[in-house]
Amino acid sequence: MLPHILIALSLLAVAADASGGALASARDEAAIRDLQTRQQDAWNRHDARAYAALFVDAGDAVNVLGCWWKGRGEIERQLTSAFAVGFRESRLTIREVDVRFLTPAVAVAHVRWTMEGATLPPSFPEPRQGIQMQVLEKHDGVWLIVSFQNTNSVPEMPFPRD
Repeated sequence: MLPHILIALSLLAVAADASGGALASARDEAAIRDLQTRQQDAWNRHDARAYAALFVDAGDAVNVLGCWWKGRGEIERQLTSAFAVGFRESRLTIREVDVRFLTPAVAVAHVRWTMEGATLPPSFPEPRQGIQMQVLEKHDGVWLIVSFQNTNSVPEMPFPRD
């Protein structure tokens, strides 16, 4: 009889651990979604410091124009310049967030966005909608962006056949 009780207790422990992990994932996913809300808010306030604070110190960002910014300091400096001119009147709206956990402390997020009000020189494509891919890490209980790739996009449609 004792082995049956031990097996039952082991199964209960595994089930409890799995549900605790699911709860942690739900909390973590909510925290990553909140980070996206903070991204939108920082952008719309044109607050380069708050936006850069969403990244780890050594984080990097590739923007929609293909510029690669390395480190939180450079991200802040470059956004300060961008907000002073071409993105001064811009408004970012996060439309969709898809999160996939690679480990309990590492996740990938795909973030669909739209933008209005950017006034860039004619030689630059105006960002109107796109997808960000973010690699995120949990540091001391806080999710931060490690690496960020932003891409302009067009509405999806099937490829033509012949």
